[in-house]
Amino acid sequence: MDRIKERMNQLRLEADESAAKVEELLARIKVLEQENLAKEQEITSLTHKNGLLETENEKMDTSIKELKKSADESLQHGTHNETLQRRLQLLEEEAEQADKTLRETNEKLRQTDVKAGHFERKVQALENERDQWETKYEEMAKKHSTLQKELDDLQQEIGNI
Repeated sequence: MDRIKERMNQLRLEADESAAKVEELLARIKVLEQENLAKEQEITSLTHKNGLLETENEKMDTSIKELKKSADESLQHGTHNETLQRRLQLLEEEAEQADKTLRETNEKLRQTDVKAGHFERKVQALENERDQWETKYEEMAKKHSTLQKELDDLQQEIGNI
């Protein structure tokens, strides 16, 4: 009888530990999902910023082409030409800066994609672990029910004796 009580207590402890582990894993999954959402939002933000920079870069490229054409047409106007050359140089520097920013943004986007992939794999692994714990918990619950029924049957037999 003491062995059954001991076994029951042990099964209760295991069931409680399993439930605590499931709760802990669910909390970890929630945290990882929140991190994943934050990374996805960062990806969206960087993608939007990338699009804006590409648009700005195209505008600057168009402006550079127009200024070069205008500079070629006004060679006879020396001072005007010098002014246009300075503007052209400034726009080219801005275009180079925009290109640099675009490259940096693309690199950040790539790194964020890598991190997002890593977190997705981590979430999948934790979900698998959670599923294993749930399966183990269900098995322990079935064992508990079986042992409880056996205990009830045994008590009833003892009571009949």
